[in-house]
Amino acid sequence: MNLDPMNMELYRLVLHDAPYVIGAYAILWLALMAYVGLVFRRLMRLEKEVSVLEESFERRGGR
Repeated sequence: MNLDPMNMELYRLVLHDAPYVIGAYAILWLALMAYVGLVFRRLMRLEKEVSVLEESFERRGGR
């Protein structure tokens, strides 16, 4: 495959910076997964609190 000099220079620049781009995407994905995990944990805790409140309401003669 014969590339012209301009394309060769572009590929050289892209390949030089590729580890930084890959690292940035990895950090973004890890941050996103951590955020989703925190939201999921909070959702589970809130569902548990709602369940306790519903049980308490039913014991006090609700519904």
